[in-house]
Amino acid sequence: MTARVDALPLRRREPLGGARVSAARDLMALAKPRILLFALMTAMAGLALAPGPALSAPWLALALGTALIVGAANTLNMYLERDVDCLMARTRTRPLPSGRMEPVVALRFGLAQAIVAVPVLTFAVNPLTGLLGVIAFLSYVMLYTPLKQRTTVATLIGSVPGAMPPLLGWTAGTGALDAGGLALFGVLFLWQIPHFHAIALFRRKDYDRAGLKILPTTRGEATTRQAIVFYLAIQVQLTLLLTPLGVAGRWYLLAAALMGGAYFAYGARGLAAGGPRWARNLFLLSVLYLPLLMTALVLDGAG
Repeated sequence: MTARVDALPLRRREPLGGARVSAARDLMALAKPRILLFALMTAMAGLALAPGPALSAPWLALALGTALIVGAANTLNMYLERDVDCLMARTRTRPLPSGRMEPVVALRFGLAQAIVAVPVLTFAVNPLTGLLGVIAFLSYVMLYTPLKQRTTVATLIGSVPGAMPPLLGWTAGTGALDAGGLALFGVLFLWQIPHFHAIALFRRKDYDRAGLKILPTTRGEATTRQAIVFYLAIQVQLTLLLTPLGVAGRWYLLAAALMGGAYFAYGARGLAAGGPRWARNLFLLSVLYLPLLMTALVLDGAG
């Protein structure tokens, strides 16, 4: 692609020590640290909420395995999308599209993380958690990543691995799939859809330039705003079910109702006047809402 060639900057020689620091920083960037940290927090929350003795829980193995499997998926996603990333303003400075790193280095780094992560989750945690980790990894790399340029259904598919960390934590503590763990998975799954649609609304030009299929382009902005409200409504209702399912207590229920009501109310405003400013604010609100919800869950959890 000519766009990729145009995006490559001239390389400057760095001192050996500086080059090593830059290389390490670029390897860390491949794992997408903010997403990685979010995955670790929700996985630990899932384990904290799971019923069972906390002292015998495999906290360290779960943290290591989750970090590696998420890092592997993110790294290979960047490897596969390096040409697409050249076309987007927010991604063209990443290590691969900028030319700071050879693609084979990213490929080896991603595979190495996966090779270590799967045995850790399978044998140091339990086989079910290992299986779920593999499903998350494969669905992100082999389904979500290539489908982003073909269909908007990729948004739903990509929400599966994104919602897996709390379920990994739950199964690490229980060794089983049950209603509580699946409800946590559902909350995270549904949260991601309006979160991403909001991003797609205010970054539409960037996504269109890269040829990614997003709902605002394929179905229109009005349909996208309707979809946001629809998924918000289901997600907020599901958060309230965590109390009758025994995952959390009544103080959490009150907090979830108040926060969810405010979140939904602002989202519903978009049906009448949902411009780029509304979409950006909704995105920022979603980023604030979920950590507060998870905090309330853990503080009043029944695990």
